[in-house]
Amino acid sequence: MKTQFADRGFTLADLLVAVAIVGILASVAYPSYASYVTRSRRAEGKLALLDILQQQERHYSQHNTYVAFSADTDDTDPRRFKWWSGPTSQGSAYELRGQACEGSDIGECIEITALPGTERVDAQFRDSECGTLRADSIGRRSASGSSTRCWP
Repeated sequence: MKTQFADRGFTLADLLVAVAIVGILASVAYPSYASYVTRSRRAEGKLALLDILQQQERHYSQHNTYVAFSADTDDTDPRRFKWWSGPTSQGSAYELRGQACEGSDIGECIEITALPGTERVDAQFRDSECGTLRADSIGRRSASGSSTRCWP
């Protein structure tokens, strides 16, 4: 006994059209999603830069000097400053480094650099628009990329 729905179903052509539509939608949505992820990871790096600068200013007000730091630092004093941008080093988008500003002593000015996607953090992360982010204790902010939208 046949029911009225027994002859109904998807043909191969119906299935191919549906797959093609899903593929088109995905190809349109993915670049937008990837751009959103890059912008959010960039915000993580900028927030980490400003947080470290604030910590450095507190240290400066107590000790009258800034502290250079990096992932390679073994001294206990620089270890106060986190060298990665996110909650953990492996999941972070940026590796942070602090050094004296060009032409200045570490007691006068510190520049914090955020390097995207190094081997110590998420090596898959790339930011071709802004590249390396920088901020210093004098108030200068810059990026190695070509975009002027990196530091609004």
